[in-house]
This record gives sequence, structure tokens and C-alpha cells, in this order.
Amino acid sequence: MKLQRKNRLRALSLGAVAVSGALALTACGSDDNGGGSGSSTSSASANASSIKCDDAKGQLLADGSSAQKNAIDAWVKAFSQACGVQINYKGSGSGAGVTAFTQGQVAFAGSDSALKPEEVTASKKICSGGQGIDLPMVGGPIALGYNVPGVDNLVLDAPTIAKIFDSKITKWNDAAIKKLNPDAKLPDLKIQAFHRSDESGTTDNFTKYLIAATPSNWKYSGGKAWQAKGGQSAPQSAGVAQQVKQTSGAIGYFELSYVSDGVKAVSIDTGASKPVAPSTESATADIAAAKIVGTGKDLALQLDYKTKAEGAYPMTLVTYEIVCDKGNKADTLPATKAFLRYIASEDGQKVLSTIDYAPVPDDIIAKVRTTIEGLS
Repeated sequence: MKLQRKNRLRALSLGAVAVSGALALTACGSDDNGGGSGSSTSSASANASSIKCDDAKGQLLADGSSAQKNAIDAWVKAFSQACGVQINYKGSGSGAGVTAFTQGQVAFAGSDSALKPEEVTASKKICSGGQGIDLPMVGGPIALGYNVPGVDNLVLDAPTIAKIFDSKITKWNDAAIKKLNPDAKLPDLKIQAFHRSDESGTTDNFTKYLIAATPSNWKYSGGKAWQAKGGQSAPQSAGVAQQVKQTSGAIGYFELSYVSDGVKAVSIDTGASKPVAPSTESATADIAAAKIVGTGKDLALQLDYKTKAEGAYPMTLVTYEIVCDKGNKADTLPATKAFLRYIASEDGQKVLSTIDYAPVPDDIIAKVRTTIEGLS
């Protein structure tokens, strides 16, 4: 099943329409110048039949979160078929996407972390009369993918995860791992812990989980940039996943849709009656408890990383599409609104659960739809 899932996702990615990376359309009013199971072609076409193109035309350049890239690829395919608009979403990472947005290089950006105050301030320079806002669009679990020969159902808890990624636990047969996996045949094998080399909202959310769930074992302040010493690094979710796949003894963090052949996902002991595996359902159970903490049109969310609820996976993220609330550039606004309208629609959100992402809860996505209609 995993092989089929990976092949379907590859087909989606290849089917996504892209334009030349040299194209740099500005987003806003200033001219100053950043394997899950895929839906089939037939389902993309079915979705395309209900997409409202309005005055959408031309080409869009976007960048940001690599965690959501598999979802963006699926959405772009359906939207481009319906509207003829070409979209190039680079997926360079949340940090790169936010930078590209605040420099006016993209029509919208994707980020797994909400805009910081200084980033909102920077956005006002290119959002004429407005500012950048966060629109939660994609949910999902951050999977801990591992490659340990002979170990199929690995369980870890927050303290053990923190010690692994802080180079305090260095062998797979460590006593702490044995205690959580009494029936597993854990090898005397060095742990190869991989983290992101680029600034990443996935890193931000992963470390927020560690800070919240085991503060005595994770003393770092967190953020998009990796802070702990030791370990190995790779760029973007796909890069970390590839390193884990090809390295015996490896473990790394990335969105669930990147778990594929040769990589298994850790279940987390949260203190509930049984360990929780990453899945669309378990992530949704956690995201459903999220609170909107943004102000005005901003819809930034606060997630519960310390949940002990039955069946709720604690290590989740929400990817935001970042766009100007006012002052969007006239030649890109119609296509941007049409694309965001589609991905926030019922059909757009339905795509997510077919490729290992979690749809945004109904009450929150309803607010997103209202906000999109007011973009100007």
C-alpha cells in the first residue's frame, strides 16, 4: 500500500503545472522586489468542475512550506485544469516563503508558523494600506520517521524524543527506548538524528511540542531555525525524508505524507491509555481543540501540544497561506483569490484527507472563506 501511495503522489507532483522560476510576480501594491496517497486524475477533474475561476488569469509565483507541497501540487493540478492559471509553488521552506512574501516576490506564501510581529510590520511595506495575514489551510501530523532494521512499531515519548534530538540518547538499544518497547528487538545501532538545515515552520512546531511536553529535557527557545547541537541536517521535508530512507539507524521529522517505503512512523506515548500513531484522524482530533489567537482578519491558531486526549496526536502543525488583506497587486489578485477560494472550499479540503493531511475544522475554515472574499 505504501508503494502505491507513493506512486500516486509522484503522479500528482508531476502533473502539477509550473511556470519558470525566473518569473517573479509581485504580490501587493508596491513594485519593490522569496509519499501520501494522492487523489487520482479523475478526482482532480471532478473537483475542477466546481471551481469558480471568476477573472483568474495569467501566472502566479508562490513559495514557502515544504510540508504542504504535496497538497499544493494536488490543488494546483485541479485549479490549473479548470482555470488555465499557471502556478509555481517552490516549496523552499516556511522561512524562505515568508521572506519572499515580505519582499513582494510572490503572490502568496505558505508557512507552518504564523507571522511574527516584525514580519507583519515588514509586510505593510508591500501590502498597500494593509498587512500580511495568516489563513489556516492545511493541517497534519508531524511524523517522526525512522529506519531501524527489524523494528516495525516503535513507541517513543516526549522526554525520549527530546534526548534523541539533543544527542543525549545515541543508541537504539538505550534503556529508555527499551522501556517503551519491551517486545522489540532493538539493535546496538547508532542513532542518526536528522533535522532541517533551512528555516522551517515544521522545526518550529516540532520544537514547540518538545518545549511544551518536556521542558526539563528541551532547554532551547525554539523557532524556525534548528538550535540543538549535534545530529545531521538536510533541506526541506523531502530532503530529511530521503536521508532517513537511505540511512540505517536514522530518525527525522516531516509531514506524514513524506512517510514512504523504507520509512516507518513512530507512535507517541502521550499519557493516554495507548500510544497514538500519526494519521489524518489523530491530527484532526488535536487541531479541533485549537484556538484562534490572531486579531482582526488574521486567523493564527494556538495548538495543544500537551494533549493527553485519547486518539489525539500531539505533534501537529497547521500551514497558513499568507496574503495581504488589502493592497494586493491588481494583476495577481483575481487568480490569488480564486485559488485560495478553491483550496478553502469543501471540495478543496476534501482532497487533504486523501493524501495524509488533515482538513481544517469546519468553524475555522468558515472564517477563512469569509476572509478570502474580503481580500482586496
